[in-house]
Amino acid sequence: MISVEDLTVEFGGFTLLDAVSFVVNKKDRIALVGRNGAGKTTLLRILAGQQEPTRGRVNIPRRTTVGYLPQQMELIGSCTVREEAERAFESVRAMETEIARLNDDMATRTDYGSEAYRQLITRMSSLTEQFSMAGGVNYQAELERTLTGLGFMREDFERPVSEFSGGWRMRIELAKLLLRRPDVLLLDEPTNHLDIESIQWLETFIATRANAVILVSHDRAFINNTTHRTIELELGKLYDYKVKYAEYTELRRERREQQLRAYENQQKKIADTEAFIERFRYKATKAVQVQSRIKQLNRIERIEVDEEDTSLLRLKFPPAPHSGSYPVIAENLSKSYGNNLVFAGVNFTIYRGDKVAFVGKNGAGKSTLVKCIMGETDYEGTLTLGYQVKTGYFAQNQAQLLDERLTVFETVDEVAQGDIRTKIRDILGAFMFGGEASDKKVKVLSGGERSRLAMIRLLLEPVNLLILDEPTNHLDMRSKDVLKNALREFDGTVIVVSHDRDFLDGLVSKVYEFGNHQVSEYLGGIYEFLEHKKMGNLQELELPVGRRETSVIESSSIHPTSSKQAYEIRKEQSRQLKRLQKAVTDAEQRIEQLETAIAVVEMRLSTPEGAADAALYGDYEKLKRELSDAMEEWTKWTMELENTEK
Repeated sequence: MISVEDLTVEFGGFTLLDAVSFVVNKKDRIALVGRNGAGKTTLLRILAGQQEPTRGRVNIPRRTTVGYLPQQMELIGSCTVREEAERAFESVRAMETEIARLNDDMATRTDYGSEAYRQLITRMSSLTEQFSMAGGVNYQAELERTLTGLGFMREDFERPVSEFSGGWRMRIELAKLLLRRPDVLLLDEPTNHLDIESIQWLETFIATRANAVILVSHDRAFINNTTHRTIELELGKLYDYKVKYAEYTELRRERREQQLRAYENQQKKIADTEAFIERFRYKATKAVQVQSRIKQLNRIERIEVDEEDTSLLRLKFPPAPHSGSYPVIAENLSKSYGNNLVFAGVNFTIYRGDKVAFVGKNGAGKSTLVKCIMGETDYEGTLTLGYQVKTGYFAQNQAQLLDERLTVFETVDEVAQGDIRTKIRDILGAFMFGGEASDKKVKVLSGGERSRLAMIRLLLEPVNLLILDEPTNHLDMRSKDVLKNALREFDGTVIVVSHDRDFLDGLVSKVYEFGNHQVSEYLGGIYEFLEHKKMGNLQELELPVGRRETSVIESSSIHPTSSKQAYEIRKEQSRQLKRLQKAVTDAEQRIEQLETAIAVVEMRLSTPEGAADAALYGDYEKLKRELSDAMEEWTKWTMELENTEK
């Protein structure tokens, strides 16, 4: 579908991509991985036609469509969410408008036997067929399903885009992109602005409905669930692995070990050659051999070894100062903004040493509750912080609070205490501030770099209650591993607001779910919580509507015991259910298309010209047979779906 040949990108003498080549095939699901700065976003921009390479070619067939979602974009305007999303169907809406105009024209015409009327019927027939094939019959339903899947409520559809934050505007742009169904979908960190439920919906969409996909993501669980091929960019080179990310990491480790062995052997050979040259450089009898060795040395293609994986660096928080047994107690806590109720009647106790996750849809109140705990907003009810609780807080805007006059090293050095001060350079390297980067001024850092720097400061402060609000959005996988390992060994209390399942897995032992103005407590890890929710959702399909809400409330008191493996099994069953639901929907759409086409033919047969057209009768009979087959197909999928649901 797309072929990349000898692609080279150079910036001021530095080679970012060095003659890389690969092919994107239909239905490929590719994870594009590599360290920050390896060229992932640059490669996506080139594939999207937004940037030109220094050398090389990207070959895209004429009719192949490419859709690109960048990390950042500005979506402005006074239109509503629905109107903005409808821009994905501009061609369909244009056909809809013309069909309406043609219908009005036909209703007023009486010259049924004229050539002009015949042309009108022909145009109407052709346009109706195109409209049906393009999904025009039910595009509004598809639009609403997509917006709902990405977390929008139905009442949001008519709200102006300008009322939404940047993260929600990115969701609108993602919805438009998915609705256009491009042949190749390029996604750069699509999960940064999504909650867990929306990420799972996007996983299902990619698995069942997308065409070719190339994505960049630091969400390990997301790329494992959506891709089956991994392309790594490292030191300007491209390495193509026909495996999922989890298998790629093992193959990459083996490759690096081979590189190290080859590098060490080459270094020994170089050292021996240089020693020979130095020893016999000034002996006339060895001049020929010396010149031969010099030429041999110049011809050697030096082996480069991938940069050291600093995620293995073990960081430890300073010992947590002693605190009371109950760092946070909430009793009948409620919060509203004017007439907008965020949550009400919230009761929970977080014990010393607990590591808990706050999860739920964006806007459900996770960050608001954190602000209540930090004393940054008022509330109703009682919220008590325990004896001698000292809080460390990482907010999503934490990076804006750094002193821009300091260097990266100075920013960390001013909070480091004790022996950790001797390891500041190593810590900075683990978070991609190695070498000269540690001497940069804070004022020249990007938003992502500032976030990482703020996270390092928090790692070094002596606190006993850590509150982290979306800490992983700007960390790559290795940096996230450093942070996760440090948090696991931290002997204080941790509250994490996050949508990153892989980061939460093995870190938290209690989950608080925010939704419907309530906060429900689940004992167990994140995959146990997801497994329990999945089971609850499947059971709800068999319950009367009036009992569904009761089932959800009762489920919060059950202690889940399923493991991550059980969750994956259940998730595969859920995927099978979704595949069957899609097959039923596709069959229904096919039936609608055929019925529309039959109606058009029947309209033509009702005219004198159509009644005399023998070929038209043949088309009519063929469409009727296809409709019968489609009905049988729909019956088969419907029965299979019903059996699976039971």
